Amino acid sequence: MRGNTLNAFSALLLFILLTSSHAILAKEKIIIDADVGIDDAMAILFATASPELELLGITTVFGNASIENSTKNALYLMQRTGLNIPVAQGAHTPLAIPPEPPTDFVHGGNGLGDIPVPDTLNAAPHELSAAEFIIQQSKLYPGEITLVPVGRMTNIALALKLDPTLPSRIKQVVIMGGAFEHPGNVTPVAEANIIGDPHAADVVFQADWDVVAIGLDVTTKVIVSDKDLQKLEKDNPVPGGFIRDFSQFYLAFYRSVGVEEGFYVHDPAALMYVVAPELFSTREAAIRVASEGIAIGQTIAALPPQNTRGAWKDVKLNRYADTVDSKAAKKLFLSHMRKVRFVD
Repeated sequence: MRGNTLNAFSALLLFILLTSSHAILAKEKIIIDADVGIDDAMAILFATASPELELLGITTVFGNASIENSTKNALYLMQRTGLNIPVAQGAHTPLAIPPEPPTDFVHGGNGLGDIPVPDTLNAAPHELSAAEFIIQQSKLYPGEITLVPVGRMTNIALALKLDPTLPSRIKQVVIMGGAFEHPGNVTPVAEANIIGDPHAADVVFQADWDVVAIGLDVTTKVIVSDKDLQKLEKDNPVPGGFIRDFSQFYLAFYRSVGVEEGFYVHDPAALMYVVAPELFSTREAAIRVASEGIAIGQTIAALPPQNTRGAWKDVKLNRYADTVDSKAAKKLFLSHMRKVRFVD
């Protein structure tokens, strides 16, 4: 009898150890949807170096670069890291408004600060479109995937149109976008990713899933300087040197608009939230996006009790980040970038 008790105890102990180990080793499955410019590239590299994350794929969209350059840049980053992560090409125009040219004055003509990108790459884009790829992966991993759109949200809106049941299989959506208690960076009220396709952004906010918006309220609080990049290059020479090289164009843009300290860590902040949400505080609000007129692209947040009045009472609740531990967030960003590995 005593032997049976010991065997049962040993089996229970083994079960606890195995389940605990699984919990510790479990990674957050993510798909990054990006208009691959400079800070998008940083977000992608951050994800590749994050032991907390499993990057299932990258879907590309127009915006900081043309769709062709956005896709090429994503493929090039995968080639440099030696990772066999699929890149699915997506939309080249917004849902309803006329397309704007790429923001080459911020990200350079090719989206990567005009550093050389080879014409021929080792891999080609995935056979599925971005929207189809997102739907496919959601069926392979129902309830496990966090979508991380860090550009225009056209691909996400198109995926919702193709498969209205998609939200039931997505764990959460963490976007980089919006300006809630902070001025916009394109107009007095609009942030770039949202105004780039306001109709798509409104569709995403209104879908039946949990959305967290990491907007200018917090991304402008985390600043990386060229001195930080110099140290990164010293600590991690090849990837760090690459990151510093493509960031020079970005630093010059920020200096031109009066930000002398460095550049804002916009897109990587969404990945930082997925990895370390405790660094941020969020507010729950009913959120809609203005899609016309002088306020086009504005992310309007109705906080309690306003969200219970009039037309707002039927608007679903989501969250936006309103504060961040900027020192800890910068430390997290740089520590992960020191872990980036290249194969060449």
